[in-house]
Amino acid sequence: MSIVIFGDDFAFPEGDAATNRVHTYAKGFIENGIKVHVICFANVYNADTVGTVNGIDYYHPFGQRERSKFLTIRTWHKFTKYFKTFKLLLRIHKSDSVMAINSWTQSLTCQSYIYFLTKVIRTKLVSEHSEHPLRKYQGSSLRTMRGEIKSYLGSILCDGILCISQFLIDFYADRGIKRHKLFLVPSTVDTDRFKIKAKPPLPYNYILYCGTLTILKDGVDILINSFAILSKKYPDIYLVLLGKANTLESEKLLKGLARDLNISDRVVFTGQISRDEVPSYLMNAKILALARPSSIVAEAGFPSKLTEYLSTGIPVVVTAVGEIPVYLRDGYNAYLCEPDNADTFAEKLLHVLFNYSDALEVARNGQKLTETTFNYRFQAKRIEEFIKTL
Repeated sequence: MSIVIFGDDFAFPEGDAATNRVHTYAKGFIENGIKVHVICFANVYNADTVGTVNGIDYYHPFGQRERSKFLTIRTWHKFTKYFKTFKLLLRIHKSDSVMAINSWTQSLTCQSYIYFLTKVIRTKLVSEHSEHPLRKYQGSSLRTMRGEIKSYLGSILCDGILCISQFLIDFYADRGIKRHKLFLVPSTVDTDRFKIKAKPPLPYNYILYCGTLTILKDGVDILINSFAILSKKYPDIYLVLLGKANTLESEKLLKGLARDLNISDRVVFTGQISRDEVPSYLMNAKILALARPSSIVAEAGFPSKLTEYLSTGIPVVVTAVGEIPVYLRDGYNAYLCEPDNADTFAEKLLHVLFNYSDALEVARNGQKLTETTFNYRFQAKRIEEFIKTL
């Protein structure tokens, strides 16, 4: 018996937040006795087209290592991946009977193709929904209507939908999707990754942000402004921004902001690092910070980086947006403050540094959540049981 995790919305085995969630699902399924196959359907040029990591078999049907200079050849490669995937799935189903395909895509074309595959092998289609489906369809009523139609058509193709927030469950239910098809799966984390004694990767104390360096989604500019306030009182602490910017323009803006605030020598841009290197940076930080602003993204989602933060037992400072306050309480298992305000975020960071022994106790309470509510094995078992009810 197996589950296929399939889509063009994540990379594997290295990648971003979606990749981490795929890892937790896959590891949880395996530990609950279910074989897992991960099919990355994106047109990504990759040296490893097939592989296995931590018992998870993964495939890149696009199968190209470098980009051809000829348009016709590139088009042919994109076309043939559909046939390669069809043959691959039939082979997987023959050897490890597929109980469900878990789809990860924002493309109606890809979702329709996955729907076709589930009908061919007579299995269930369970879609992953971790972000607001209309976030890219703002600006006009016509764009929003287009997003609504696309979202609805994609939803009715599914046997079940895994929603990361209650907001998303209510969103789809209000649009006619039956509630028995909707299932809440909060952010998940592999706590084993953070049960290590890692050598400090940097020779100084630091506050850390980990993830894509975005302004609209994660408010990295707010964090830099907050650190500028704090840096005057704590000259021995640095700000480490772990990850790469989502655009070259964002990177220039953030580095320019640090320069304008005269803290360039105290703000460290590490760039992208491997998934295996991340835990040592998190485990050795003084504070883990996320100044996520209020937005349509924050309203519907729940940051996977936050559950990773909590699993370390390091004090966490985060803004109270979306469903974060549903799980976290200020001063009990994390430190919460209002969004969109660099001054209040700086005050909370200063409070943690000034009361650090108390902050470590708060962090331990947060860590307990990752052993229960956010634990990958527990949530994978819930998903398996949900699939069986469909």
